[in-house]
Amino acid sequence: MITTKQRGYLRKLANDMNPIFQVGKGGIEENFLAQVDTALEARELIKIKTLNNSGITSREASDYICEKLNCEGIQAIGSKLVLYRKSKKKPKIELPK
Repeated sequence: MITTKQRGYLRKLANDMNPIFQVGKGGIEENFLAQVDTALEARELIKIKTLNNSGITSREASDYICEKLNCEGIQAIGSKLVLYRKSKKKPKIELPK
């Protein structure tokens, strides 16, 4: 579990990021989860966009992905969501105490 201060720091880092995945009308499938899992291990912090035709909100997508991949939902505003999970192999982001 991360603190409010750490969440704010991660939001600041994610502010300039572009989404690397989109949740479309196919929803969230196993292949999509595998790709997000790989990206979280490599980058630790990612941004995802939910399209209007997906049928789910960004908050619902964030909650579902976090439950499946054991990551932290940092932010879900509008159609974008930000996820974080510390890398097991090569941690890059140093969180404030």
